[in-house]
Parts: sequence; C-alpha cells; structure tokens
Amino acid sequence: MLSYQHGYHAGNRADVLKHAILHSVCRHLTERNDRILYVETHSGRGRYDLEGPQARKGDEASDGILSMLDGRAPKPLRPWVEFVEESGINNYPGSPAHAQALLPPDTRYILFEKHPAEHEALSKAVGDDDRIQVKKADGYASALKLSPRSGETMVCLVDPSYETSRDIDALALWTPKALKRWPKAVLMLWLPLFRDGRESEFGEYLTTLGNCRVYGARWPVDALQETALEGSAMVVFNGPKAADAECAAIASALQFWWSDKPLGA
Repeated sequence: MLSYQHGYHAGNRADVLKHAILHSVCRHLTERNDRILYVETHSGRGRYDLEGPQARKGDEASDGILSMLDGRAPKPLRPWVEFVEESGINNYPGSPAHAQALLPPDTRYILFEKHPAEHEALSKAVGDDDRIQVKKADGYASALKLSPRSGETMVCLVDPSYETSRDIDALALWTPKALKRWPKAVLMLWLPLFRDGRESEFGEYLTTLGNCRVYGARWPVDALQETALEGSAMVVFNGPKAADAECAAIASALQFWWSDKPLGA
C-alpha cells in the first residue's frame, strides 16, 4: 500500500529476525561464488535513521536492534549486529543495503518501490552504484517479467507491508507463479506472525510449494500493547545449505532471548 512507510518500524523485532536471516543467506551465497541477480519487490528506503522522527514516534527499535548493541546480542546474532554497528544507528541498513554490501561485486540488482517518497530515498541510499536499478513500479508484476542471465542465480526478497488481508492473498497468488518461473531461485519471503494467527494457513500452504525452510521466533506481548504482531518468520526457498544451521540458530536464539522480554513491558 502507498500509505506504508517502514521508517516507523525500522529496527524493530520483526526487522531483527528478517535482517539477521538475510545477512546469513547473503554471506553464504557469496561463499558459493555464484553470479547473482538480486531482486526486491518491496524495497523501502534502503537505510533508516533510528533516532529520526519516524523511528522515534513508536520507539519500536528500542525493543529490537537497540537492545542488542554493545555486545548484548545472543551469539548467533553477533555477526549481523556488528554489521549494523559498522553503519551506525543513524544509517541503519535496510534489506537493499544488506545485499549491496554483502553480495559479490558482479551482482546485478533490481529494486522495486512504488511509494514516491520511499523510492526517492532509496535512489539516494544506493548512491551511484551502477549495478543497481531502482524502479518505481509494482514489484509483484514487474519481478515476474525478469529472468536471470545464463549462469546467474536469481535471489528475490519479498517483504510486503501486510497492512490488510489482501497482502496475504496477493502473495499466495504470486509465490507459485514465481517458483514456476524461477524453480531454482533463492526466494525469501518475510512473514509476520499475528496474535490472531491469521497467517497460519498461509504459512502451511507455503511449505507445500517447494524446497523451503521456515525460520521464525515469537515474543510475549504485554497485555496493554495494541500491536497485532507476536513474532516474525522468514520462509526461504532453495536457500544455501551452508546457511541452514546458522539461520536455525538465529531463530532459536531469538525465541529464547525474547521469551522473558514482553514487547512494550
């Protein structure tokens, strides 16, 4: 939806799991020495100021990445947290910045973002990197028109806002089309875990579509909190085998780390 701006939620608990898993997958893809076409359907701004007005409005990062700085992170999260600390909390890396920094030098990037302000900020965030195309277009329809070149591995991250049930419906229709078009692609889908469980049937459906792994963690929510979320998951199709144990350890560590830390308490 064009109303959604991720800056209000950057660095929160959902981001922590999503970005830590993405960090691991990207690092292990680099070790394979593949040539890569990296695509995002919902790219956001690319980088965020966690002390800026958007982030400070809900202060969601305080329960997320900010609670893990200065050596406090669980061990499996430390490589990612150190990556964030190198950028600084005023330049917090979103998913495009992770991929831009971690994937091989000859990677091609195509980033879709429809929101005008987010698209403009994303274009500035990636700089004059001529490997990257930033497109103001519908990511679902436009991505399906793409094909990796001979010898390239397709890597695609899908991270919609899930502001309405239509987002789940759209992804349910899009995912089998994407897997049919790119059967060997590394396809990463971020999935919110809602307090009312509305995503459960969809999550089960995704696991029937192909070779995928689900890395997720839940957190307790203070009774007075109005948030709809109680967890976060990444569904990864055809991920690098070398990353599996690391990603599973990240999810398990977060499940334990958050178990005695109710959101907003």
